[in-house]
Amino acid sequence: MKSKRKIIGILGGGQLARMSAYQAYKLGFDIAILEKTKSSPAGMLTKNEFVGWVDNKKMLTEFVNCSDIVTLENEFIDHQKLELIESLGKKVLPSPKTISLIQDKYIQKKTLKRNKIPVADFLKVDSHSDYNSVSEKLGTKFILKSRKMGYDGYGNRNVTNKKDFTEGRKHLSARHAQLMAEKFIDFDMELSVMIARSKKEIKIYPVVQTIQKNHICHTVIAPAQINSKAVSMAEEIAVESVKAIKGFGIFGIEMFLVNKNEILVNEIAPRPHNSGHYTIEACVTSQFENHIRSVLNLPLGSTEMVKPYAVMINLLGKREGKGIVGNYNDVLKYDNIHLHIYGKAKSRRGRKMGHITVIGDDPDKILNLAKRVERNTII
Repeated sequence: MKSKRKIIGILGGGQLARMSAYQAYKLGFDIAILEKTKSSPAGMLTKNEFVGWVDNKKMLTEFVNCSDIVTLENEFIDHQKLELIESLGKKVLPSPKTISLIQDKYIQKKTLKRNKIPVADFLKVDSHSDYNSVSEKLGTKFILKSRKMGYDGYGNRNVTNKKDFTEGRKHLSARHAQLMAEKFIDFDMELSVMIARSKKEIKIYPVVQTIQKNHICHTVIAPAQINSKAVSMAEEIAVESVKAIKGFGIFGIEMFLVNKNEILVNEIAPRPHNSGHYTIEACVTSQFENHIRSVLNLPLGSTEMVKPYAVMINLLGKREGKGIVGNYNDVLKYDNIHLHIYGKAKSRRGRKMGHITVIGDDPDKILNLAKRVERNTII
């Protein structure tokens, strides 16, 4: 009997699935993609492209039957749908249980706090909540959040008065009915750590600094320029966070550094993460390859950096039009620029269209180069 090439099913066909697919192919595996639209960034890479979503049982069943194991590129798929996939005989990683502890941010924070992982003060916002009752517990300035379906800042609103609270509640409730509030943190720096975990081992990527632009991760500096005590704390907390949610796979743990030596967990992403894109060129094994390895319970690769420093900057859309670079020659004339374009058909202002990475020995030099190229890239 001939053995067939293992097929990894990925729920979602965006850039994270696309970059994971490259690594699956590199290792000799195939992929299947389920996405709502045809020719998604990942879907265009495979003949096993299924157009539909998890609420279409016929399409979902066809996708599952094509796949040997299923993983995902976002945490917004209801965990009960993932349980349905497992009932069809295919394993899902991260597991439905892990997703159930993550996708609702209130439950996520309760889970972390119960496991003694440091987080900002938070509370549930219900029909009886108002600005006064929330500010009495969290302070006059706090963050109102959608408990589900929030990403890139779309599910957050800053609140400093009654008007902010009323408008924020109305705006966010249109996205998801259930809300929570979280104390505003005046942080020194935003950090992130990627953790790869299989049944046999755990690998920790460098602690990096993340810089946001309009609530979107824009710049990543690796490693973060913080003291060794803060690095050790961030690594330990990141590992314990993944264990708290019974997580296996690849995880991005976003954190705040406060008062130079205090670490608070902001959010966990149960998938490859924007803050880990730099690992493609900067580490021995990228987050995307370790995503594939961890899902298949293969030995995990080294997370060591190949150069002392790396900078990644997102290429956000600067115009309305086709999703192609308008000045390749200007971008690629630099020897040390690694350009990634995600294959999205349309560009729009602020949309993640790609990223650039620079690695080297001089952190200021590579940061300045990355900024210059990003500024001059037309997409």
